[in-house]
Amino acid sequence: MMRETNDNVNHSGKAPEDGVLDLIHSVMHQYRSQQYQVLRDGPHDLTHMESKVLRYFQYHPAATQSDCARHSGRDKAQLARLIATLRARGFLDGVADAADRRNMRLSLTAAGQAVQGLLQQQAERLNATAVRGLSATEQGQLLELLRRVRGNLEVQD
Repeated sequence: MMRETNDNVNHSGKAPEDGVLDLIHSVMHQYRSQQYQVLRDGPHDLTHMESKVLRYFQYHPAATQSDCARHSGRDKAQLARLIATLRARGFLDGVADAADRRNMRLSLTAAGQAVQGLLQQQAERLNATAVRGLSATEQGQLLELLRRVRGNLEVQD
């Protein structure tokens, strides 16, 4: 059972008219706070970045560290340390790239897949909690509105 947190960071107490992005930030902060707690309190003691790396390789098996760096925008040295830690803990495995043996193709191990499955279950529970009381129509409207907000903010080439 997850402990209740008393996380008051970024809770300004201001009125809702402070802005859409302020509210989106607050919602994401609450989500991440609860997800971090599961990571910290769980049997695997993962950091948020470690979970993001595992998630990347779950959806991009046999990708390289460079692929992950391009996708995440993170520093290659930081990712190299994270990947080394995840490999040492048995969550990632690598094989040399056939075309360029200097590159490693990384994939989740069975243990990595199990951890990622637990994290996915927690994310689904948090999602269900977040939209509790909203009808399917309202959930669809919320998704569409958020997609429009995201589209408005995307850089146009």
